[in-house]
Amino acid sequence: MHLFWEHGFESTSLSQLKAAMGSGISAPSFYAAFESKEALYKEALDRYMEIYGHLTRSLHDPSLEPREAVFLALKRSAKMQWEGGHPKGCMVALGVMGACSSGSETITAMLRDVRSRTRAGFRACVERAIKSGELRKSTNPASMAAAFDSFFLGLSVLARDRVRLAVIEESVVEAMGIWDAALDRPDRSG
Repeated sequence: MHLFWEHGFESTSLSQLKAAMGSGISAPSFYAAFESKEALYKEALDRYMEIYGHLTRSLHDPSLEPREAVFLALKRSAKMQWEGGHPKGCMVALGVMGACSSGSETITAMLRDVRSRTRAGFRACVERAIKSGELRKSTNPASMAAAFDSFFLGLSVLARDRVRLAVIEESVVEAMGIWDAALDRPDRSG
């Protein structure tokens, strides 16, 4: 998982994968055990989601206030992407750059599905906030969800560039200004 996370699907070689498994596994043994590099990547992605997928569950939790759900997903993800013990960034966000050539359509589709679920979570939060009257009715759910999703994906680049965690965490607070600018407030002028 860490090799694919660090290098992406295409840049991770069979030699690297075999070396990480140790004990001099041969290519035929590798393929007998995993079927293909794509199948191993799917297992790695499934494991990644099992360990880190909970970070965005708040987006799909109707018991949370919509703004809080968005803030928690961004805050938790930023912290995870920067902490030690694994490669910096997000495997799903960074994987899009490592699986873009022909022949990697299956990998691209897997990553797109995960990203689509996250984007749908942002949109659901915006739609709930519009429905409850928290956000203006003129708010475009797709556009606001895309803005938060773009920021969310960009956190991976900041983490890889080793931008200080304090700066990244403050950027999450700043990004929530997108939400606050769309609040349905009564006109207080005059």
